[in-house]
Amino acid sequence: MTPLKQLSPAAIPRALEKAERYRLLNQPWAAESICLDILATEPGHQKAIRMLLLALTDQFGVQLAGGVERAREVLARLSSDYERAYYAGIICERRAKAQLDRRAPGAGFIAYEWLREAMSWYEKAEGIRPEGNDDALLRWNTCARMLSDSPHIVPRPEETAAPAFGE
Repeated sequence: MTPLKQLSPAAIPRALEKAERYRLLNQPWAAESICLDILATEPGHQKAIRMLLLALTDQFGVQLAGGVERAREVLARLSSDYERAYYAGIICERRAKAQLDRRAPGAGFIAYEWLREAMSWYEKAEGIRPEGNDDALLRWNTCARMLSDSPHIVPRPEETAAPAFGE
């Protein structure tokens, strides 16, 4: 691989703006690359970690394999308990949405499980949120509406096994 060029610390604020712009332009792979450059210069930069996590989840619709694991690895680098819970919910919610967009058989069952997990994370975040920050409640409500408004997003039916031999 060709050696990468090092970003200067003074360039980080502008690079973050560019990463945000690329996310808004629906080019999350470009935002991901910029965030990786920032983190190579300043490994603990929390805003770059959050942006990288969002750029990874933006790509769930394109690549499901390994995406959640990569996002969870980045999640572990967040320093705030609240943010780890909140962004864990984001990962699950976006994974559910990507599953629904694929329209594969059983997508509604899988999306249900991911949405319920997201809601659980949002509830945890709600309990430790900073004063005046109701972001976790807003996301929880979004998930609840998806569950209420989408009749195909349901729990898996419980399998009832018939006895192999008559009793």
